Amino acid sequence: MNTAYTPPRIWQHEEKDDNKYASINRPTAGARFEQELPVGQHPLQLYSLATPNGQKAAIMLEELLELGVTGAEYDAWLIDIGKGDQFGSDFVAINPNSKIPALLDRSVNPALPVFESGSILLYLAEKFGHFIPADHAGRTRCLNWLFWQMGAAPYLGGGFGHFYVYAGEKYEYAINRFTMEAKRQLDVLDKHLADNRYMAGDEYSIADMAIWPWYGGVATGAVYDAAEFLQAHEYTHVLRWQEQIAKRPGVQRGRLVNRGEGGLRERHSAADFAGLV
Repeated sequence: MNTAYTPPRIWQHEEKDDNKYASINRPTAGARFEQELPVGQHPLQLYSLATPNGQKAAIMLEELLELGVTGAEYDAWLIDIGKGDQFGSDFVAINPNSKIPALLDRSVNPALPVFESGSILLYLAEKFGHFIPADHAGRTRCLNWLFWQMGAAPYLGGGFGHFYVYAGEKYEYAINRFTMEAKRQLDVLDKHLADNRYMAGDEYSIADMAIWPWYGGVATGAVYDAAEFLQAHEYTHVLRWQEQIAKRPGVQRGRLVNRGEGGLRERHSAADFAGLV
């Protein structure tokens, strides 16, 4: 019997319970309810969750603080995407795309919203003058890999991760398709890191902060618990790089921010990490 799906002439949205986030996914944008987001005492307000995307901004802020950049002090507030917090009116005002992380910089007037994780990393790097090479060639290498991550990760997360972990039914074609792409991307990184200490060369940068939460997590099994399935032990240079970055104090703190269990739901000062790192 042929069970192949034939698309209709016009697609219509139907409510289904076929994946973890089905209850909040809709084909429309915009606020769904009125919301007043909390605001702390620091100029920078981060609204996020400790997913791979969410970790990037917190890691950057903690790395800046590790350097002694006091202007990078921030308040972090947990946005529970499983409950749909990202569709509240105040959050949508910062990020019309309703995705974490979102940053509000109140050190300028009017306050400036910054959204998309890559944009936040670049904004903070330029604002404070750290973690992006100063020379033109180095900056270009860094941005090459920053934007590589922004374009590649949807295939890893929305592709491989969705069908391997979150989809209610496992589809061989989809899993095979995105597993091949996930392994290809890991191979891209492994070959590059065979000749480079960090993504942009010898200098740790926002490119590493963007890539590490996703690909370092997948390679160790922390993301999707798929290290064996992907034979991640074969990517020895990725694992070397992952371990090297994981030892950084700023990374160790940043990955705990806005984590519901085993971390900080909120972050307001360095003292909040007592007993966790």
